[in-house]
Amino acid sequence: MATAHDRLVVRLGGVRKEYGEANALDGVSLEIGAGEAVAVMGPSGCGKSTLLNMIAGLDRPTSGTVEVAGQDLGALNETGLALFRRRHIGMIFQFFNLVDDLPALDNAALAAQLTGTPARQARLRAMELFDELGIAARKDTYPAALSGGERQRVAVARALMNRPALLLADEPTGALDSRSGEQVMDLLIDLNQIGQTLLVVTHDLNLATRCAGRLVELADGRVSGERRLERTP
Repeated sequence: MATAHDRLVVRLGGVRKEYGEANALDGVSLEIGAGEAVAVMGPSGCGKSTLLNMIAGLDRPTSGTVEVAGQDLGALNETGLALFRRRHIGMIFQFFNLVDDLPALDNAALAAQLTGTPARQARLRAMELFDELGIAARKDTYPAALSGGERQRVAVARALMNRPALLLADEPTGALDSRSGEQVMDLLIDLNQIGQTLLVVTHDLNLATRCAGRLVELADGRVSGERRLERTP
């Protein structure tokens, strides 16, 4: 009988990305099944951010194929990529990327409105997520008045607005103090335990071992190692 993990959410086949004479990615193949939590680690300049950008459809490979949620991203034009990304991929960034002149709830709701969801419906969905994430009392607060941990929770709500097939997290605890970082780690674990497929790019082995069940190591644009992780409590 097929399991959830048998359904692939991400499939990269021989992906190369060249910038001039440099190879940012050099023949990377990777598969991520539905419900998996995968961490990608490696030294600076190894290709982690480029890999994330390929999977998010923010950049195109020089050669090779990228499929996400059954869609070959190479078959989409820029408009199609943007719409696919909004509907199927949630992204969490190190520095939050919130809109400074919108209150917290509207920051999250905007992600759904950009896909055509009516404003009232988007705000209701955002409020549900704020309740679940413990930040309902901060819904009318502007980003500058939120703590780092609160801003990252708003960013998580925004990423989850459209119920994405895949959640991408780029150094999600990198700009947080240790307590807020632990809270965000716990949140990512909870999301994965209820079935959210998760890919985390990080320098932090503690984050990888806490949040992921598989570690992919990159070096010089290639997969240099891969192993199962026993999550630490």
